[in-house]
Order: sequence, then C-alpha cells, then structure tokens
Amino acid sequence: MESRQPFLHRVGEAGSRVGKKPPRSRKVRLALQIGLAVLIFGFLVLTVIDQWAEIKDEGVHFHVGWLVPAIIILPVFFVLSAYGWDLTLRFLGYRIGFGRAQVAWGQPLLARYVPGSVLYVLGRLLLSERAGIPRRITIASIVYEQAVSATSAIIVASYFIIQHPDLQGDAWRWGVLLLIPAAIVVLHPRVFGPLVNWALRKFGREPLPAFIPTHGIIALIAFYTLNWFVIALGLYCVARSVTTIPFEDVVLVGSAQAIGYVAALVTLIAPAGLGVKDAAFAWAMKAALPSKSFALGSLIAIAVRGVLTLAELIYVGGVTALGRREGWSIQTGIIHPSPEEEAVELEEAERQAQSGMRAPS
Repeated sequence: MESRQPFLHRVGEAGSRVGKKPPRSRKVRLALQIGLAVLIFGFLVLTVIDQWAEIKDEGVHFHVGWLVPAIIILPVFFVLSAYGWDLTLRFLGYRIGFGRAQVAWGQPLLARYVPGSVLYVLGRLLLSERAGIPRRITIASIVYEQAVSATSAIIVASYFIIQHPDLQGDAWRWGVLLLIPAAIVVLHPRVFGPLVNWALRKFGREPLPAFIPTHGIIALIAFYTLNWFVIALGLYCVARSVTTIPFEDVVLVGSAQAIGYVAALVTLIAPAGLGVKDAAFAWAMKAALPSKSFALGSLIAIAVRGVLTLAELIYVGGVTALGRREGWSIQTGIIHPSPEEEAVELEEAERQAQSGMRAPS
C-alpha cells in the first residue's frame, strides 16, 4: 500500500500547481475575472464607506495646490519599490527586466486590499513565472523584500521613536536600535539560508539554489531607506494640503509612515494595512504638528490614505497599459500569454504531436 505524503508536503505540492493553466472554458475564465474584479473593487468601496462618516465630521478643506506635487511624487515611490524588487531578483541570479518587473510587481497591487494578500502574491507568482522566474525564487524574493522593507522602515522610524514626546519617559524606546543589526544578522546567508530551506523541506519543496550575499543585503537596505525619503516628500505635500507644517519636519512625516508600515506588518490583520497603518500614522503624525493634536493627525491620515490610493490607481493603470502593450497581460490573477508566447506553445504542441505519431506503438 502506497504511503500517504505528509500534510505540509501535500499543501506545498498543491501550491506549486496553482495557476499553472487557466481554465479551458471561456465562460469559467470570464466568471473568475469578473468575480475577482468585483471582490477587489468591493473591498475598496467598503474602505471608502467605512471612512466617509469620519471624513464628513472633520470637515475637510484641502489646499488643492499641494496635492499636485503629491500625486506626481507618490507614483515614483511605487516605481522605485518595484525596482527594488527587481534588484532583489538580480541578487538572486535572475533578471526580469525593468519594465516587466514593474508589471509583475505593480499590476496585482490592488489585490492587497483583499484580506490575506493571497491574490496579490499569486499574481506576482504567475507573472514572474511567465517571465521565466521559478516560483520558489519569487517567494524568496518576496520574503527578502518584506524583511528589507521592514528593516529600512525601522531605520527611518528609530530616531522618531526615540524623540517622540509620548515616549520620553520610557527607556525601552532605545531598544528599537537593536532591531537593525538583528535584522541584518537574520538576513545573513548563513542564517537565512538554513531557516528558509528548513521551512521548504517541511512543505516538501526543494531548497533554494541561491541566497543574497551580505553586500547585497546592505545595498538593498540602503536603497529602500532612500526610497522612504521619496514617500516622505510626497506625504508632506498631502499633510501640507490639510494644515501648516514646517518643511524641516518632512522627515518626521516620512517616519510616521514608516511606523505605520511596521505596525501593519506586525499585526497582519487588515488588507493592505487598512486601519492599523492609518492609526499608527495618525499617532506618529501628532509629533510633527505644532498643535500636537491626535485628531488633526487622524484627519491627515485619512487624506494620506485617499491620495495614496489614487497614486496606486495611477501607477497600476500605467503598468497595466504597459503589460497589455508588451503582451504581459494579467487579468486579476489570470494570465493571458502574448501572441509570441502562444505561437511558441503551438509550435511546441505540434512538435510533440508529430513526435507521438512517429513513435512506435
């Protein structure tokens, strides 16, 4: 009698097959595409509805002129974030190309609003695989991306946490500095490698063929840290559209967003950090405000959420247009091969068919 595989092995095997081939039926493919689109859009609508009462109560009066540079700068943050993932893949020995990295990273971005972020990860897996990146390499790159992003966020937020007026009496606030070297040690190949391969063995998967060297980790942390200053400038413009903030506090605004990012990453209870990130950002923002008002910080957090969502839509629209033009299209998780890829697959199928006809019975 054949022995049954361990449960985690079966989970890993099932995961390796997900999305390999789209459904044959056109109606099924259409239903999946419409269903996933409605699901994602539904969570976006619910987010707006949930915050609409608070927006009306606060009585928003925007200085629209400050929103123009914000809408220009914030999509650049997403472009650089995708490029950071591209650099991560290069350190792992794979090149996907700048344009295709933008599509693979950015086109599924709105799927983060669905709880669990499963659709977001799956979309990146499928698009990366279409570009020739093995799934386990993509998974490793996402793990590295999250770890490096968190480390850079801690670097940006550490000074802010130490100087925050609400924490001046707490000696533990200095402990945030210990997280920086700890994260670098964990990401060292001699530590990260055995940990990841142990987890892969539990799921019955093969070990990773490569890991990012220490100099690559340091370079990525530096790159992501610099990118935080880009979003800091964009968010400062958003905050300035609501109230007056000295320009020298632009780093404090970026640090506030970094704190919100870390809070959302640690809790993992909301899609795209909704609610958790906003509350942490509002708490941190009050230190940058002359009035030290949490209510005003909350109002800025609502404005930031709206403008960031608009910047995401602009960025996703741009990379979606690029993907369709180049034949790298994905419709909410269902990949459509380009005409060139279809021709190659058809030629391969004909070759296999002819080989089968010549083979002896």
